Amino acid sequence: MSASEYHADAEAPVVMLSAKKHFDSLPTETAKLYAHYLSRASHYGTRAVLRSVSPESEDTYDLILKVHQALGAPATNEAYQKALESKVSATVILQYLEYASQFLSNLGNFKSFGDQKFIPRLSIEEFDHLIEAVNDADASQLYKNVREALYSLDASLLGWPEKGQVSSYYLGQTITRPEIEAVNEVLAKNGIMPENTRVEKKSDKEFVVHVASAETTNKTSYYPESLTTPSGASVTFKFGDHSKDFSQIVASLEQALKYVSNETQEKMIKFYIESFKTGSMNAHKDSQIQWVKDLQPTVENNIGFIETYRDPSGVRGEWEGLVAMVNQERTAKFSVLVDNAKLLIAHLPWDSIYEKDVFTPPDFTSLEVLTFAGSGVPAGINIPNYDDVRLNIGFKNVSLGNVLSAEPKKKKNNEALSFLKADEEELFRKWRVDAFEVQVGLHELLGHGTGKLLQETAPGVFNFDKEKTDVKSWYAPNATWGSLFSSVAGSYEECRAELVALYLILKKPLEVLPIFDIKDEKEQKDVILIATLLMVRAGLLALEFWDPESKKWGQPHMQARFGISKVLHEAGVFTFDFKDEENFSDMVINLDQSKLSTVAVEALGDFLLKLHVYKCSGNVEAGIPYYNDKTEVTEQYARFRNAVLSKKLPRRHLIQANTVIKSGDVEVVEYEETEVGMIQSFVDRDV
Repeated sequence: MSASEYHADAEAPVVMLSAKKHFDSLPTETAKLYAHYLSRASHYGTRAVLRSVSPESEDTYDLILKVHQALGAPATNEAYQKALESKVSATVILQYLEYASQFLSNLGNFKSFGDQKFIPRLSIEEFDHLIEAVNDADASQLYKNVREALYSLDASLLGWPEKGQVSSYYLGQTITRPEIEAVNEVLAKNGIMPENTRVEKKSDKEFVVHVASAETTNKTSYYPESLTTPSGASVTFKFGDHSKDFSQIVASLEQALKYVSNETQEKMIKFYIESFKTGSMNAHKDSQIQWVKDLQPTVENNIGFIETYRDPSGVRGEWEGLVAMVNQERTAKFSVLVDNAKLLIAHLPWDSIYEKDVFTPPDFTSLEVLTFAGSGVPAGINIPNYDDVRLNIGFKNVSLGNVLSAEPKKKKNNEALSFLKADEEELFRKWRVDAFEVQVGLHELLGHGTGKLLQETAPGVFNFDKEKTDVKSWYAPNATWGSLFSSVAGSYEECRAELVALYLILKKPLEVLPIFDIKDEKEQKDVILIATLLMVRAGLLALEFWDPESKKWGQPHMQARFGISKVLHEAGVFTFDFKDEENFSDMVINLDQSKLSTVAVEALGDFLLKLHVYKCSGNVEAGIPYYNDKTEVTEQYARFRNAVLSKKLPRRHLIQANTVIKSGDVEVVEYEETEVGMIQSFVDRDV
């Protein structure tokens, strides 16, 4: 790949993720204060995200904020140029601002969606000149710290350090994959959850596990003094990773504690405080138990090291902090879906042994996001990720309504709908939001919400009737989905959830679509078509996130969607039609609608059944090779990658609001939909 393929996006849509109306509608000032302090706690984890991405990310973040402040916080691109006294061209300033906005949108210099590095479009000499014109000693030093790293493409993907990829979850000497897995194994065997840790290799025989905590010494009974790997290497623990930030998180949560609305919220916040103060993941699990029990809160939140996609070994989490308000109108729709969940589960293609004994209806809400501190904002969430909590207590489904519908007020470029037939483009534009909402709802509720992990809960004690089944494998005590399926777990599970959604849309549309107020026969037919096209097209576009040199997928959701698209293609549900056999510039997806309720359902059902059974029975030996085979990019598909890259469009940059307290009242501050607005939003919260 040439350096230009790593350039920061030009003319990316910048969108204000507006939640002011719903925040202002909160019934009490107490609720607003609760949201405010939860938002502050969430954002104080920003630097923990930066430190988990790349060594240069935190200094780059400080550089962007310092340049803005040194220039007097200009309000527009033109004001930037005026502040620089026309010493720097408008083009260079725009390219700098676009890089800065993309960096802040991703909280690091690697794409949150794809894990690929991006570099400034302006040349290094032009960046030098810009920093000289800023004429600020602190900015100059920060730039000096990151100058070479900003442009280096020696390591352009997040992944395994021994492969020359980047992961700031692993510090010190270059650690090998077997060493990482040995540390993970000894932690798991001792009941220590690794989500809030980073690992430092001191030598071949000495590893230090850094624990995120405000406290700098062990104040828990959760951690032993040391452990030993099977090869005899020592594993010790060091507390206080991100200590300054976590002290601020704890202080904000102690303020939020004053404004809880019930006893469950009080317990939840206290467990958050204990976890972030001491580093105890048991306390965090306890917080999630209370979170699941806090049904239909006015202000929803979830905070901690949640998703493990970006750790190459699939077990260390990235900091996330969600604070949002309920959209009652959309939530009513999802409540109907929850009410119908048991009926829909009965149509899924597996035997009852692989399903929960009792499906506990979750809290399923549509939220308007005030804050989502992290490297990217999803469209929906199904958490917690603790298997035993999900099985024994339950879970929540969350659809993020203002993320689904976020559109810039002024479009920077006309969106081209690549790879679609001309007569389907208008239909795609009309129904894609509705089809995606159906997909997200089913994905979160019945995708992530179904399935029973067959476990030996204690020696000789099983959570299923072992004597009456032919099950040959299961989860041993202390084994978890993440510890067994490790690096493929995230993508595998996303694929399973996506399959559940599309399978039900195609197999039982008359039961599914009316839940989402799609009742007209013609409209149902259109949504079925567009839901399938959404998935198939996403699978093709996924090739952007596959690296042909390393053969590595950089985005778990896109690996999953490619696998589904590949299965449908191989089943003959659609073809790729083109006349340009060299560049595929005219390629379109030609979907055979007559096969959607038959061939497609059969192909999807077979894929889904195997993924589900392998997961539930802990069958790693069969499950991982099967999934890797289904998502392998063969030459038949790899040849389309350049066509995909030539038509790709930049992802949205979402600006989040801030809250401030003025004269005892909480106010929401929103920003202009510009790169400068993005920077100002971070300057305002970095206090």
